Amino acid sequence: MKNRKSVIIGYDTISPLGTDLTSQWKAACSGKSGIAPLTRFAVDEDFPVRIAGQVPEIDTSPYPFLKPREMAHWKSPIFKHALLVVHRALEKSGIEITEKLAPRVAVTFSSAVGGQDAVLAADRRMRAENKMPHPFTNPNACINMVTGKIAILTGATGPIASTITACATGSTSMIIGAMLLEAGRADVAICGAVDFALVEPIVAGFATMNGAFRHKPGQTEAPPHLASRPFSKGRRGFLISEGAGAVILTTREFAAAHQLAPCIGIRGWSMTADAHHFVAPHEPTVRRCIAESIGDAGIGPEDIDAVNAHAASTQVGDRVEYEAMKAVFGKTLPPITANKSMTGHAMGASSAIESVFAMEGMLQSTLVPTINYEPDPEMPLSEIVVHEQPLEQEFVLKNAFGFGGCNACIVFQRLG
Repeated sequence: MKNRKSVIIGYDTISPLGTDLTSQWKAACSGKSGIAPLTRFAVDEDFPVRIAGQVPEIDTSPYPFLKPREMAHWKSPIFKHALLVVHRALEKSGIEITEKLAPRVAVTFSSAVGGQDAVLAADRRMRAENKMPHPFTNPNACINMVTGKIAILTGATGPIASTITACATGSTSMIIGAMLLEAGRADVAICGAVDFALVEPIVAGFATMNGAFRHKPGQTEAPPHLASRPFSKGRRGFLISEGAGAVILTTREFAAAHQLAPCIGIRGWSMTADAHHFVAPHEPTVRRCIAESIGDAGIGPEDIDAVNAHAASTQVGDRVEYEAMKAVFGKTLPPITANKSMTGHAMGASSAIESVFAMEGMLQSTLVPTINYEPDPEMPLSEIVVHEQPLEQEFVLKNAFGFGGCNACIVFQRLG
């Protein structure tokens, strides 16, 4: 099955840095932050979270499938953003999903949080107005519905699955897609993830479990753009954000047969379960996931040119990732970038968004900066990239770790 290793023929993303890839890439290279005051819902002075990464409003007018009449029943923002990134990624791929091809097209695009905002809105309506939920409330909230809507949009009738692994969902979607290709059950896989978790009880819940960023009591609030601080001294949790990322996979054989020219491949991957704690990561199994992904690629740690880190800015999570990388790479680590310093943490979509940035960086021979970095004496990292840096990259490691002890690592390879 190794000769059916997956290649990537199209990708697209939406994040707090913008709604088109060109503007997002430019913003990332310049070290721009997408973190700003939280406005998705009313925030009073007692609400624990006051800043977040919010996606700008998208222009739906060029896309008939996103017109108000078509989207009238699909109120949760996960749907329009997922459909848009998939549509644009497929356009870039050059693939037309014909009636003949459709049974060989898999969909593993997913979401960690889904459309819970629809259930919340229905509950509030019932309480305030004594009105029953809209008939589309449950379909909006059904966590695999975004996968189904993508199949409907594209006409794909091959294997379909919602691969939910919390904050590793985007990466797991690509891995499961690659597995289907390698097993010969599909020729194309539509992968990625979407999450819009800026919903009042979800945001407050992350705060009460000491995951989300909160200003230190008694101190003056710093500007929002300085809050996300991966691997840094004084980091105070992740910045909740929104976004979507789509990646189109196929096999080398299919690409060659259809005159497609992939520039990036999935060379290796691993998934491990911590089986340790419901949210705290576990260094031995995180380390094994990193090591196994490199081993599956058939290369050594010294061949990795850069790491796109998970780096959520939590005290424990960043420390475990640091220790795992030191254990795998030894004294000399590759250059490390942490995109969440600019985009915040878009839950399951984060690893899809960051994979797109990693792949774009491979093609542009550029590493985008990690902003707000202040060395932590307990985990010295001279390898953190703090300014835009030119670098030829053949192999890039992408780390992603999620609640429930879900670890997923991918080694991307630049082709040609």
